Amino acid sequence: MGASVSSRKGRRRRAMADINVVPYIDVMLVLLIIFMVTAPLLNLGVDIELPKSNARSLENKTDPVVVTVDQDGAYFLTLGKAEREALDEAALVTKVSAFVRANPNVPVLIGGDERVPYGRVYQAMVLLQQAGAPRVGLMSAPIQEPAPARR
Repeated sequence: MGASVSSRKGRRRRAMADINVVPYIDVMLVLLIIFMVTAPLLNLGVDIELPKSNARSLENKTDPVVVTVDQDGAYFLTLGKAEREALDEAALVTKVSAFVRANPNVPVLIGGDERVPYGRVYQAMVLLQQAGAPRVGLMSAPIQEPAPARR
């Protein structure tokens, strides 16, 4: 029981049940142009200087995995209450990966010497990401207030 339409000559032909997509394509192209124009405007940054403060330390129920980068750029790993040991990049990824798989909620922290290049600390973050650490925190020392002058 299809719908049929008769023409002048008496022949019957079927009605077309196609959807006209041309208006949808026009709307899509307009939206594409709008998003292409506005997307670069959303990525603008603002230069700010963060305030210095004595932030309180985070409370952890478990001992964290701590990766430290010394002044020479060498990596050191402390797992829980274990001794700190020097490691190369491959060994660091292997050990942290095994420890994080066994303890998925363990906090992972990086402590970098302030004289080490930032790229070396960033490389440690990449290595921890490769090891499967879901979140990595940065360690810092609290600001030391100068002692009051004696009279």
